[in-house]
Amino acid sequence: MQSERVDQVANKATSVTMADVGRLAGVTARTVSNVLSDSPSVRPETRERVLRAVETLGYRMNTSARSLKTGRTGTITLAIPDLGIEYFSDLARRIIVESERYDWAVVIEQTGARREAEIAILSGVRRQHSDGLIFQPHALGPGDERYLTGGDRLVILGDRIFNGPVDHVAMANTEAAAMATQYLIDRGRTRIAAIGSNPRVNTVSAASLRLEGYRQAMRAAGLPTPDERIVVAEEWHLRDGAAAMAHLLNLDERPDAVFCFNDTLAIGALHTIAINGLRVPEDIAVIGFDNTPTSQYCSPPLTTIEPGTDQIAKHAVNMLWARVNGREDPPREIIADCSLVVRRSV
Repeated sequence: MQSERVDQVANKATSVTMADVGRLAGVTARTVSNVLSDSPSVRPETRERVLRAVETLGYRMNTSARSLKTGRTGTITLAIPDLGIEYFSDLARRIIVESERYDWAVVIEQTGARREAEIAILSGVRRQHSDGLIFQPHALGPGDERYLTGGDRLVILGDRIFNGPVDHVAMANTEAAAMATQYLIDRGRTRIAAIGSNPRVNTVSAASLRLEGYRQAMRAAGLPTPDERIVVAEEWHLRDGAAAMAHLLNLDERPDAVFCFNDTLAIGALHTIAINGLRVPEDIAVIGFDNTPTSQYCSPPLTTIEPGTDQIAKHAVNMLWARVNGREDPPREIIADCSLVVRRSV
């Protein structure tokens, strides 16, 4: 009898409703709605029964009807500088996974790290058609807080905006960079270079904060940081890391270690070191930043900073969900934990 009822309801295909799911699970449509909204009031055994019915019937929430009833769209926007940088593509993947817990689809906007594009994201009409925005600015800086409107539905990532009127999830950039540099010092390296400086960006940026952490560790150890060992890379792509490493190898006294401000720069640097017949870490040690998926498959596998990307994704989505659902307390700032992942490049 139960099997016949399943077949009858499943045959409705796209017309399956919450009431159908409820009948199969032995609960009300309201309970089904609470389960799909991840309400904590539902008992675990009831939640499991409802989710099993959802899977059996192939139920999909009618987002158009939900939008008319609740004013919500079932989507959020993620605005990031550049999907070509592996950290951002990895972050986007993790945010998508977290958003699925709230039945949110994610629309990704790529700003190209351009200020005008970032301002357009904050004020554009497309923002009106999503439930909220998770935004990692690059070209905005202190003083641009006036563009941060709709603070109840906005979470900022990264380090471009401080003390703004919205929730903020950041990395411990300075502390992590000092940790990476100190590890090189502890391994006996004394001529440590840095790749990724960018004097064109505001002093509140990942580049400037990681440079400050590098300098702090070097100063504490009494080691020099001559300008020629701090290489500018305005973009953090493979080609930039390769070119910066080529510059360092042409110095009269080449470095014995390099701290790269992201893994992509570090992988480019590894390439240049290899084609010049040098060995890592015997001739030059290399540390990256971000612990991207590719970093463990380099040759040799890359020692790098884990900046808490999973925490960043979880906090960002949870904070946005709270704002969308009416949370009105003052904006919060959360700094993710960081750690050193030791592999074979040092």
